[in-house]
Amino acid sequence: MMKKHHSYEEARSKLQAYCAYQERCHKEVRSKLLELGIWGDDVDAIISDLIEDNFLNELRYALAFAGGKFRVKKWGKNRIINALKRNQISAYCIKKAIQSELPDLDYNQTLEQVIRKKDNLLKESNPFKRKQKLAKYTIEKGFESHLVWEMLNQLFPYSKRY
Repeated sequence: MMKKHHSYEEARSKLQAYCAYQERCHKEVRSKLLELGIWGDDVDAIISDLIEDNFLNELRYALAFAGGKFRVKKWGKNRIINALKRNQISAYCIKKAIQSELPDLDYNQTLEQVIRKKDNLLKESNPFKRKQKLAKYTIEKGFESHLVWEMLNQLFPYSKRY
């Protein structure tokens, strides 16, 4: 099947709508332009226009992404940072997003919520295996291992090894 190639103005218009619908990163926009049959200098020119017209903003994207993944999906810092890096977001924007969207108090409360919710779902009766499963789950969600173990020891003090 033959792909339809769009003119510069058509592609620019489509990408404005694409970016207006939800926050996008440069990588997503570049992929969309290639999908529309736009190559070379036109890609950079359209991305430049989108930035100039404030349709595309890397910091705004990082803030929205980090805030959404934290509040909705209950992801930890490590998972959010890795996802932003995969989307080629700058270290500065990642740092700003983490600082502003994941305040320490909310972060610790969310970690506790995630642990308690998972604890209610586990059927494991051995307290050591249970704690291990909780740690594995929360670390996979992107929470830092030292925070996870601190919280687990705080919530379940009697299953500590001596």
